[in-house]
Amino acid sequence: MLAVERKPMEEILRFLEGERRVFLVACGGCPVGAEVGGEPALAEVEEELKGAGKEVTGRVVVDFLCNKALLGIRLLRHVGEIEEADALLVLSCGVGVQAVANTVDKVAYPAFNTLPLGGTPGVWQSTERCAQCGECVLYLTGGLCPLTLCQKQLLNGPCGGTSDGKCEVDPEIDCGWYLIYERLRKLGRLDILRRYVPPKDHSKFRPSAEFRRTRLWALEKVGG
Repeated sequence: MLAVERKPMEEILRFLEGERRVFLVACGGCPVGAEVGGEPALAEVEEELKGAGKEVTGRVVVDFLCNKALLGIRLLRHVGEIEEADALLVLSCGVGVQAVANTVDKVAYPAFNTLPLGGTPGVWQSTERCAQCGECVLYLTGGLCPLTLCQKQLLNGPCGGTSDGKCEVDPEIDCGWYLIYERLRKLGRLDILRRYVPPKDHSKFRPSAEFRRTRLWALEKVGG
């Protein structure tokens, strides 16, 4: 299970600037276990967005967003509402945001930060990966993670060694920033690349002492 916490609404509204109509997608898996997801969280976020002048075209809860077969089936029932939206706001871990971004031709923004667990557990094995950095930047990269797709974990574009869209570290794989550029180009949203990506706060990669005392870290640690 991945542990998540909701981003402050102030941050969400900053990266939703210019996006008037939003479709909401929530994961009914890990975030519900972390007691921050599901239908109650969707209703709360929708109310706050409307209060900020945003139009919510629709919303849906999917049992596990990392299960892209199920995700695709559920989103098909909301095609009209998704087409009306300028972007999607996803209430899930970074894997779920990437799964939505790879399923729908719209920009997918993260409503949550994925908390570090000291590893990368997964429920549904797929190509999307989450670095559990505790400071999600997928809103700056079209829903593709530079920390997991770029072998050097660069945050502001490719290195000088990329060639023909391939990585210099491993020429068998695509350059992560080539994939990010192509995704945003396809969506007509290259303007997002003009936004500055600040250096990572690496202290957030490690679980805090307080978090390690909760059941989300380990059941046997509760009350210890």
